Amino acid sequence: MKPFDSNYKKRTQKDYSLSLKLQIVQEIEQGLLTTTGALNKYGIQAASTVRTWLKKYGNFDYQYSIQQGMSKTPEQRILELEQQVKLLEKQKNRAEYLADRAD
Repeated sequence: MKPFDSNYKKRTQKDYSLSLKLQIVQEIEQGLLTTTGALNKYGIQAASTVRTWLKKYGNFDYQYSIQQGMSKTPEQRILELEQQVKLLEKQKNRAEYLADRAD
């Protein structure tokens, strides 16, 4: 059993500068690094730390991302597409109304 290393210090997200966080997010979004690659390159302890940065500082809208692990049934997909059609029809009608009103 190894003796406890008294020099070890657990890092937190506050230990990383904003510029480093933004650089890591940019490299991941450009495809230069994967999340795991960023962990290894920069010595980050957990993938959740990088995912938090991606959600906070990234350009991708994670609220509308599709979960990869769960596939949808055809019925669910049909309902989803019907909702999208209704939304697009409402947007189209609104745009036509505003165009007529502007004339």
